[in-house]
Amino acid sequence: MLNLTTIGMLAGGVGIFLLAVGMITDGLKLAAGTGLRTILGRWTRSPAHGVFSGFMITAIVQSSSAITVATIGFVNAGLMTLSQSLGVIFGANVGTTVTGWLVAFIGFEVNISAFSLPMIGLGMLLRLSGGQSRRAAIGTALVGFGLFFIGIQILKDAFEGIVAGLEVDRLSLDGVGGLLLYLGMGFLMTVLTQSSSAAIAITLTAASSGLLGIYAAGAMVIGANVGTTSTAVLSVIGATANAKRVAAAHVLFNGITGLIALLLLPVLFLIINAITSLLDVEPIPTVTLALFHTVFNVLGVIIMLPFAARLASFLSRQFSSKEEILGHPQHLDKTLLSTADLALNAAVLELQRLAKLSRELCLASIKSNKRDGKKSQALQDAATKLFLAIGDFVMSLQRGAIPADVAAALPKVLRCSQYFHSATELAALSKQQSRSHTQVSSEKIEVMRAQYQQEVESILKLMDPGNADYSDSLLAEKTQELKSRHDDHKEQILQSSVAEGLSVTDLSEILDHNSTVRRMVTQMSKGTLVLSSLLSITNEEHREKVEADALHEQI
Repeated sequence: MLNLTTIGMLAGGVGIFLLAVGMITDGLKLAAGTGLRTILGRWTRSPAHGVFSGFMITAIVQSSSAITVATIGFVNAGLMTLSQSLGVIFGANVGTTVTGWLVAFIGFEVNISAFSLPMIGLGMLLRLSGGQSRRAAIGTALVGFGLFFIGIQILKDAFEGIVAGLEVDRLSLDGVGGLLLYLGMGFLMTVLTQSSSAAIAITLTAASSGLLGIYAAGAMVIGANVGTTSTAVLSVIGATANAKRVAAAHVLFNGITGLIALLLLPVLFLIINAITSLLDVEPIPTVTLALFHTVFNVLGVIIMLPFAARLASFLSRQFSSKEEILGHPQHLDKTLLSTADLALNAAVLELQRLAKLSRELCLASIKSNKRDGKKSQALQDAATKLFLAIGDFVMSLQRGAIPADVAAALPKVLRCSQYFHSATELAALSKQQSRSHTQVSSEKIEVMRAQYQQEVESILKLMDPGNADYSDSLLAEKTQELKSRHDDHKEQILQSSVAEGLSVTDLSEILDHNSTVRRMVTQMSKGTLVLSSLLSITNEEHREKVEADALHEQI
């Protein structure tokens, strides 16, 4: 029965676990450099290499959960692609079978949590002595790994009594219902202990003493193998879409592998008995179950590995956020590269989408809402992704034979996208600066700041060439007026700061922020004006084509 102490340990274990995952991801992201990215790329450059790497590392650390969480952390930090991660996930499941062999032949299970405290100590030493260097980031990741194992240990201790109370040795159900019950028991033990190794060790011990039949123990091993996916699912709470896709791959692999093993249970044990006879190995339950665990996981890799590319493609379409959809090109298509005018039109349409994203980011940056940080970052990532896609498309188009008018327009496309990209970067800087602002005591200066932001907002709302009332001349005029107004505000703020005793720090923050906002509006204005000229070109070409088609029909 649960008591307050057990509930507290459960809550604390889960909390430490989630904190550890966050520290691992943050540490990896900060420590990431070309060296680490290159090493990861070499280790996982193909699914087969990924399988080998996942197997070897899991065999060493004796925790497929740790490797899975680390892989999710790599993907979350952008250090590994979804396709590369699949091989590691597959290999980790094979690597975790080493635990069964240790129990079968040595009777001793390596306890990786014994390394957690030294790992935390070393990590904190690196973090405290590293300042802002990469060494400090590595220390953060090490602390995260150490806390991860402590969290697992706390969960194990909290559920020790619950697992002991299951009394698996007294269950003697037969048939399909019995197998499903034993499978559920293995799954539940793994979820409760957050360790498939612990559940498998318990199962092998019960089977070796004759308290569990070989089929019942096999079903429990399958359940434990599927139950280990709970760690991956727990680790992606609030994570990125890519991290959720990795967890989904883990669930799919273990689920499909477990289903195949359950359906082929008698056949697999016949094969295993034949193998043990061929190798002249005594068919004791622990060896048979360890071999069974290995065989069905290897079988799963053999079946799933050829479909890794398709699985990655399928998962890439899942868990898509609104921002990811916004960052995915909707008009760029390689088939258009052979028709230059259509390709140019598609690029201009994507520029309109990039302009809208950039305008939304700029408007959000001048507001003081501190709660939308994740949304702004997601929009920033989407804008960057779209900017890069437009650039790649234009470069591909330039490699072919294109008409002179299209060739003259393509540099404008690149220049326009660069203006919008610069504006989004300045918007991010403006948002960061506004968060560090504290309201100054001078009411007059605060009023001037508010007026300046209102003027900026009104100009940004003019920057939509798709509107019927849009005007290049009006936008240029308002942008120039803002520059003059910025200079006037700067002079007024300087005068007021002297009269009202504004601190140098506050004064510098206000002026820097106003300057960033002015440059942001200028970049947006330049991009909008270039976009307007490109729209005029493509619309004129479209009008001429329609008129030509109409004339051809008349003839």
